[in-house]
Amino acid sequence: MRRHAVLWSMVVLAVAMVTPFVIVALNAVKTPEEYSSGGPLRLPEGVSLDGIIAFWDRVDYGEKLLNSAVISGSVAVLAVVVSVFNAYALGIGRVRGRLWVLVVFLTANTLPQEALVYPLYYIANEVGLYDTKLSVIIVFTAIQSAFGTYLLTSTLSGFPRELLDAARIDGATKWQALVRVVVPISRPTLGVLFVFFFIWTWNEFFLPLVLLISNENQTVPVALGVLQGQRLMDATMTSASALLGVVPAIAFFLIFQRALTRGITVGAVK
Repeated sequence: MRRHAVLWSMVVLAVAMVTPFVIVALNAVKTPEEYSSGGPLRLPEGVSLDGIIAFWDRVDYGEKLLNSAVISGSVAVLAVVVSVFNAYALGIGRVRGRLWVLVVFLTANTLPQEALVYPLYYIANEVGLYDTKLSVIIVFTAIQSAFGTYLLTSTLSGFPRELLDAARIDGATKWQALVRVVVPISRPTLGVLFVFFFIWTWNEFFLPLVLLISNENQTVPVALGVLQGQRLMDATMTSASALLGVVPAIAFFLIFQRALTRGITVGAVK
């Protein structure tokens, strides 16, 4: 009986999570006339791509998609690399003051973006990086790597010392031990961080809105927010924008689902 209750609760949760996406997808392929006459819950009589095409052309969605992919991919890769270096020094190297360094990284994760926006704007403007994708990449690499350092440090602090001692006996340097021993064994965890960093950066809105003011540099969430704020879209185009905004993140998640599942499973078994 308890097993059936758990199963039904999982089914209800899955339906509750999928239903909004289904409604958005159905409204995205409606015509404005169908939406006006039947409302948001009525099934469309056919598939109309006019709203999707109109939104794609209005915001130059291909350019915004490329910007988001470049920024999110760069941040995910760089943040994982920085996190590995930091965690290798703190978790395995056992540097002096390790606890206080971790407290600083943990505090950095609790700071609201509203408190960071003016200093980041001022610094980016002073060094000539304002309204460039590089400024957003640098900012979010620092933000995401703070979390990654805190997580990986706790993971690497329990790394088997026997493997490192064996590598040292074989003549491996610290750099070789990191690349050939630590990174391959920690690959599932690094895969999880990569997926999370990509999706988190993809969904960011506030800081890219402030740091990227040019239309050609804007990301997908910023383009969606700016266009909706201008009230230039009907209900079907709004649904089309929401659909196009979430589909790339879902596709990325599904592509790397195996790496994510492997990382979580390895952590659970360990």
